[in-house]
Amino acid sequence: MERVNDKNTFRTLMNSLRLKIIDRYIIRKFLGTFFFCLVLIMTIAVVFDLAEKIDNFMEKSAPWKAVIFDYYFNFIPYFATLFAPLFVFIAVIFFTSRMAVNTEIIAILNSGMSFRRMMWPYFLSSLVIAVFIFYLTNFVIPQTTLERMDFEDKYYRPQWRKVNVENIHRQVYKNIYVYMESYSPIYLRGRNFTIEKFNENGKLVSKLSSPSVLWDSVSSKWIAANYILREIDGNEEVVTRGIKVDTTLTISPSDFSRDPGFTGTMTFSELNDYIDLLKLQGSDELKVFLIEKHRRYAHPFAVFILTLIGVSLSSKRIRGGIGMSIGIGLALSFSYILFLQFASQFSIKGNLDPMLAMWIPNLIYIVIALVLYKLAPK
Repeated sequence: MERVNDKNTFRTLMNSLRLKIIDRYIIRKFLGTFFFCLVLIMTIAVVFDLAEKIDNFMEKSAPWKAVIFDYYFNFIPYFATLFAPLFVFIAVIFFTSRMAVNTEIIAILNSGMSFRRMMWPYFLSSLVIAVFIFYLTNFVIPQTTLERMDFEDKYYRPQWRKVNVENIHRQVYKNIYVYMESYSPIYLRGRNFTIEKFNENGKLVSKLSSPSVLWDSVSSKWIAANYILREIDGNEEVVTRGIKVDTTLTISPSDFSRDPGFTGTMTFSELNDYIDLLKLQGSDELKVFLIEKHRRYAHPFAVFILTLIGVSLSSKRIRGGIGMSIGIGLALSFSYILFLQFASQFSIKGNLDPMLAMWIPNLIYIVIALVLYKLAPK
């Protein structure tokens, strides 16, 4: 008997979630308004960006074909996914407010559909957009970002990233540590280079010191010049000197000259592999890449939160009209984006866990969304 009741309950649930005419209408409105807002705002962004950079493009004689295909065709997907949750929110506020003004929301609720059931097509549309954002961010945007950065290096701000790096400490293997006093990415040369190896008890086993180390791009190895190698075995110490020696390490010159946007050039698997490498090296950059990893999960989830806030705010016909709903909603969405930036900085500069830093804004704003949902007209 219980099995029969369970089957009937399941069938009832599936029937209630089956798409109806009103569901298709809301999905069509949602996605249509979202892509319209996306095209409109990105067109404005491209116009302003071109107005700002056109002097640089002309000064560097950038071909217009490269400007269009290498820069703006890669610029648009990056910024579209970056601000997609905001575009979702604007779309939801706009078309839901119009539905409320035209008393369509009242008609839907009077037809017997609950407010909770009315949210189903909204969340289906949000799911499509969230999956789209996750896929682009992890598998498409990294390649387009590389092409865009390469264009910027050639025609907008060449060589600005190549600055000397100082006091480099890395763990390259288990119990093996590397130090450089300074490194020049232009000459691929490091100064005052050391490799220290310790045993399981933390005692020094060997130490290689060199006043200069050079990256050999042919063999992909570091060459230490005028080195001194100290090997310690118990109370005995053997010192070896030489003109040069090749070293095989898990670091390369690119690890010392990262662009601020480098985290966005890695695909999902590349980012995870690089995080594992940074954990092995004990790098100070680890937090930056962990923040990027958790941001890629938290960012698409924000679509659902802002959708719920948008529907809850705009489903009621208020005296202030659409403008009032949009104003309140934009204040909430911009505060969310600002909070997200503050949380990431607290993690980088402080002791806040990167995962917690990226999810705190979502956790706080989902509480706000649920409160607004409770206050929405049913």
